[in-house]
Amino acid sequence: MRWLLFLALLCAGLAPAAERIRYCDYPVYPPVSWSDGQEVRGLAPQVVKAVLGGLGYDVQVVNLGNWKRCLLDAAAGRVDVVLAYRTEQRDQGLLFANTPVLREEVALFYNRRKPVRFERLDDLAQYRGGLLFGESYGADFDRFVASHDTIEYVSDSTQNFGKLIRQRIDFIPYERRTGRLLVERLPGGANIVDTPRPITVDYLRLAVSRHSSLVRRLPEIDTALQHLAADGSLARWLDESERDYRAMLARGATP
Repeated sequence: MRWLLFLALLCAGLAPAAERIRYCDYPVYPPVSWSDGQEVRGLAPQVVKAVLGGLGYDVQVVNLGNWKRCLLDAAAGRVDVVLAYRTEQRDQGLLFANTPVLREEVALFYNRRKPVRFERLDDLAQYRGGLLFGESYGADFDRFVASHDTIEYVSDSTQNFGKLIRQRIDFIPYERRTGRLLVERLPGGANIVDTPRPITVDYLRLAVSRHSSLVRRLPEIDTALQHLAADGSLARWLDESERDYRAMLARGATP
């Protein structure tokens, strides 16, 4: 029996270590992705860890300081995976899973003290908007941004909404669920509202770098995502993340 135990220990020691996969996240989008000051939390990292961990990978979460850097590093192969909206430009460096992680409605946020009239994109040409570096909200909106010099870029969502509260900008396009959560905790946030009409509806998807070894396992990734959607895990994790985020704020913690 001793030699069997010895053999088991020896085999365990010789077992190859799990391949490490780098997942890039910019945790400023609660409840999808946020930080409690110690680790990145939310639906996005939970999905990545569940899917890739289930395939035998060791997932390393990296935060490069802004979303544009995440996308650039993923396209170059310096990180393996991100969660993002699909665009023609991103298709050049990334491969996207077919099954979405989340349906997102992008709304226009504005200060009720300075109302914004919005029925179609061209209405926004008379206003000053704010975006984070690297953000994309659909082909039509991206074309509007490219053809109008009316957008100011920052790297932090809190800074952007702070500018809107102080009326230094007129609008912010942002995920409706996330934007409402963010303004709840900001002084003056009660003046920030969102338009009923969305700018666009898009789908957050798991995307792998075309340079990553994950490319060959994309069909398995998609199958795993289908199971998580079908058994209700994605919806449950989103609700749990929002509850945990609100609980953190109630404790007085700073994200």
